[in-house]
Amino acid sequence: QVQLVESGGGLVQPGGSLRLSCAASGISFSIFRLNRVGWYRQAPGKERELVAHIAGTGRIDYADSVKGRFTISRDNAKNTVYLQMNSLKPEDTAVYYCNMRSGTRSWWGQGTQVTVSS
Repeated sequence: QVQLVESGGGLVQPGGSLRLSCAASGISFSIFRLNRVGWYRQAPGKERELVAHIAGTGRIDYADSVKGRFTISRDNAKNTVYLQMNSLKPEDTAVYYCNMRSGTRSWWGQGTQVTVSS
């Protein structure tokens, strides 16, 4: 019953910005706030890679490739995690997936396409 739904993807020029959102349903806010949530991305022919995640404690980790450009945040009252992407590069082009982890279980969103091109 738990679902993650991403939104905010699209086409943007290099140097532009985009804000992704991921809303979780089927879970109470009291539980959601304890889980680690994050963003992964996968480009054609490449492995899925971590972009950023944020734990229930608030601890945040970023991939080296996005440090200083992307910001992850969460609004536990809305069961939502965000990814603000600035200074986008063509190398950022990928399908971006939302993820939530709790113990041994993990949930994935359907993905949203981000294309950075002039």
